[in-house]
Amino acid sequence: MEPVTPTTTPGLRRARVAVVGMFVVNGATYNSVVPRFPTLRDELGLSNAELGTAIAAFPAAALLFGVLAGPLIARVGSGRVGAGVGLAGAVLLPAVALAPGWWALAAALFVLGLTDAWADAGMNAHGLRVQTGYGRSIVNGLHAVWSMAAVGAGLLGAAAAALGVPLLVHLGVVAVVLVVVSVMAWRWALPGPEPEAEDDTADAGRRGPLRAVVVGAGPLLALAALLVASGGIEDSAASWGALYVRDDLGGGAFVAGLPFVAFQAFMTLGRLAGDRLVDRLGAVVVARAGAALAAVAMGAALLVAHPVAAVVGYALTGLGVSTLFPLGFAAAGRVPGVRPGDGIAVVGWLARLGFLTFPPVIGAVADSVSVGAGLVLVPGAAVVAFLLAGALRPRGRVAA
Repeated sequence: MEPVTPTTTPGLRRARVAVVGMFVVNGATYNSVVPRFPTLRDELGLSNAELGTAIAAFPAAALLFGVLAGPLIARVGSGRVGAGVGLAGAVLLPAVALAPGWWALAAALFVLGLTDAWADAGMNAHGLRVQTGYGRSIVNGLHAVWSMAAVGAGLLGAAAAALGVPLLVHLGVVAVVLVVVSVMAWRWALPGPEPEAEDDTADAGRRGPLRAVVVGAGPLLALAALLVASGGIEDSAASWGALYVRDDLGGGAFVAGLPFVAFQAFMTLGRLAGDRLVDRLGAVVVARAGAALAAVAMGAALLVAHPVAAVVGYALTGLGVSTLFPLGFAAAGRVPGVRPGDGIAVVGWLARLGFLTFPPVIGAVADSVSVGAGLVLVPGAAVVAFLLAGALRPRGRVAA
């Protein structure tokens, strides 16, 4: 157990548990639905195109309204947003199973996308607040918890589908568990508004996401670009790793699934070790070393062009980029002149917008040449992340 010090009071330790709970809820909510999409398609009689457009409602909600999380955090506090909106998402989760048709499914996924985006900003802002109290890095461990919750929810959903568990029963049980965790997080989160927002009343008209973009345009854009590069690398493992091994390298079905598994496993390990490395070496050094590892590992894997090399390359790439998202959100919450919630919400929104461009570009190159040729963008994105890692350097905060 950690010793009780001025920076680890019982209240602060409870708040850390609360943030862990928020990350669990956020990681498990939507990822509980993902393995059941085939079930939804068949039960509702949808075509693949109809299912795809319904699924698109999830990111659409984040793109349309996700940036509003900043003002909400400033008004009610990051703890209330992270836990409360996560609770709302958990309560609404069974609505996916109750959808009678395409419009209802799209609407349910739209609402889940909105709660996901707002809870994401709230839990990251509250994690930064708790980290400040601890006086050392904890955000990488929080994102490791998210990864484990997402993978666990996906495996549970896959098992439920294989066993023929009714969708409503599956999502209903998950919802009950997540509601309990959310209530715990609500009770144990740090009280009150964000410290930087306590004097906002007289200046409220000049605050918010738009002002955040104006005041912190340079740092926020650099951080968003860093997250786009990292997110593109992560997406390549999920969207293209199996196709690359199967189509380009002639690997079997089992081996084709290993790049994604290896990437996620090593990314989780990297996040578990990331906080100690950041405390010892600093965010910029850790991020640059990781980006360099990803660039070399994926570049070498593409040159060797063998299934084993692809699996190893993706494993080391996952390890390399593991800290970029946690550190990027933490840095966005420390941009001078910008409220933490606004910085995190804006960077998250810009990053989600950028994600839409990366997969189609790889797909276009894959159609014209090969999947392997398209994946050359992955080490390229790692080089971009290496160059942008300086944006993670701590800056002194000024009054927002």
